[in-house]
Amino acid sequence: MGLDLGREELIIVGASHGMLRWFADDLPPGSVVLVEEPDIIDRRDVAGLASQLPLISRVVPVEYQTGLDTAALLAREPGLATARLIMPGLEYAVRAAAQLADALGLPGAGVTAAEIFSDKHRMRLLAAEAGLANPAFALVDDPAAAAAFARRHGGRCVLKPTRRSGSLGVQILSDPEQVAGAWAESAAPESPPDATGRGLPTEVLVEQVLDGREHSVELLVADGEVIFGNVTDKRVQPGRRPVETGHTVPSLLPPEVQRRLLDAATRLGRAAGFRTGVLHSEWIVADGEPTLVECAARLPGDMITALISIAYECGLVEAYLRTLRGERPALPARPSGAAAVEFLLASPGTVTGVDGVRAARRVSGVLNVQVDVAPGATVGEVTHSLARSGHVLVWGPDATGATATAVKAVEQIQIATA
Repeated sequence: MGLDLGREELIIVGASHGMLRWFADDLPPGSVVLVEEPDIIDRRDVAGLASQLPLISRVVPVEYQTGLDTAALLAREPGLATARLIMPGLEYAVRAAAQLADALGLPGAGVTAAEIFSDKHRMRLLAAEAGLANPAFALVDDPAAAAAFARRHGGRCVLKPTRRSGSLGVQILSDPEQVAGAWAESAAPESPPDATGRGLPTEVLVEQVLDGREHSVELLVADGEVIFGNVTDKRVQPGRRPVETGHTVPSLLPPEVQRRLLDAATRLGRAAGFRTGVLHSEWIVADGEPTLVECAARLPGDMITALISIAYECGLVEAYLRTLRGERPALPARPSGAAAVEFLLASPGTVTGVDGVRAARRVSGVLNVQVDVAPGATVGEVTHSLARSGHVLVWGPDATGATATAVKAVEQIQIATA
């Protein structure tokens, strides 16, 4: 990464350990101030991680996930005012990063847009108001209301928490009778490791089930103007829990359909008043019409940022950071190749062995193989993205070839469970 940053010029509000390690080789020593929840600092030994990563100058403890007192933070930490750019490192930091950027007069999503895209119900209301295609939806406060909704819409429904990410608590139910037993998983979803132990408030959204392939749109926006756009093909686990199992860049959709997706995502961002940063939205093309699934005002997860960087031969993260610094970086209009990621989905149980990793790495086009489980580990059902067991990242000359290579490499790996 060729971004020149001085000491403590980048504030990252909340971040996964994986993201920080990814930045470790590219950002200058002492350039980052990490703002993190006090209980997460203790629980995840963030101070220990920071001591291993020269890019982190210091860690500032502050409660931000359930509401940030920006004035109190800046009064206690006046040195933050010298920052030149601010980014959210995870979903639960989007609103706080936007508030802090606004307080310091720096580019960012804007507080209103950040709040809208951090709440799936507000996002639905905005999309409907903007004339974008939505499934039928309702905010519900008990299982009976959700079951009644399902009966009105062919007996099926999607239940999801309004304020979670990574597919946590998202369920596709095929019978209204399932709602009562499934309710708690969406109404009181488990807390991810990057969430504060104080509890993240959420409500429950029930939606009409959309049938079709899922795609995501990634936009890089500067002062409300889209300066880069990409469409990603997604593969999703069938059944009750639609967790992503793989992604490919670029999309195999016809160019006119991709243009409709990019246009719909652009309209969504403009309707929210999204100002500067990355907007990552998910869509299902139903009856030829891009229909909104979800949207997040942050970098995409699931390796999509890496896929774009590989396929377009560009540094998407560097471009994102330059945009947050007020610049207008030039990015390729079209990909020069393709990239894909396929996730490892082990059967539930205790891991007794992992084989085939070397064979997977020998498959032509494989860039990285990561297995996140080892013998003795307990693997649960794949109910959200954190429950997957690893991934394979590949390059290919085109999308079809990259996807085939990823699938072939994953087939070499056997994770045995008992």
